Amino acid sequence: MQLKHWKRSATLGVFQHLVNLLNVERPALFSYPKTMSILRIFILGIVVLAWLPARAQDELDKRLVKHTAEQAVVDAIKSPELTVIHLWAPWCSNCQAELKSGGWLKMVRDNPQAKFYFVSIWNDGGDGKSMLQKFQISDQPNVTILADPGPRHGDNKIKQFARMPVSWIPTTWVYKSGDLHYALNYGEVRFDVLQQFLEDSKSEWSHKGEPKLPE
Repeated sequence: MQLKHWKRSATLGVFQHLVNLLNVERPALFSYPKTMSILRIFILGIVVLAWLPARAQDELDKRLVKHTAEQAVVDAIKSPELTVIHLWAPWCSNCQAELKSGGWLKMVRDNPQAKFYFVSIWNDGGDGKSMLQKFQISDQPNVTILADPGPRHGDNKIKQFARMPVSWIPTTWVYKSGDLHYALNYGEVRFDVLQQFLEDSKSEWSHKGEPKLPE
């Protein structure tokens, strides 16, 4: 990311230098106005052609990051194993409270067979990994850290992710074999409840052989 910003700054720097050069008095370069105008158009054309690929690459990178994070989740929830998708952001006070409680670390360690995806959203592309490291979550083998490139504010702030509506963080979803079993879309999660949801998701909920009530 820093390299891309450097490239853009360098391109703008060259552009400004050329503009300053072209604004000198015409006699200093050429004696004919027409020649000067053609030279301006030619140089400006070169600058524009050099700038457009960098702009296009930035846009492509953003689309690829979004596709990668969202597609990774869409692919993950198809697994026959339990998959927990947690949408959060490091600036979110509710998300921080969940981390401080130690609930997520315990949840991840107590359920090694489940896969946990911590997806940072509404965070301008930051993945919040440094904060997860502080709470020893990022080092767990069943944890994957992802980031959506969407902004924290504005009209482009995402309202859905992986085909699910998003109106609040933290948000936590429990999937198994491609099916959504539980969705906690508001407020801080109660980890004893989430643990029960994981246990219930393993159940077949079968009552074969039991007597039925008359219809």
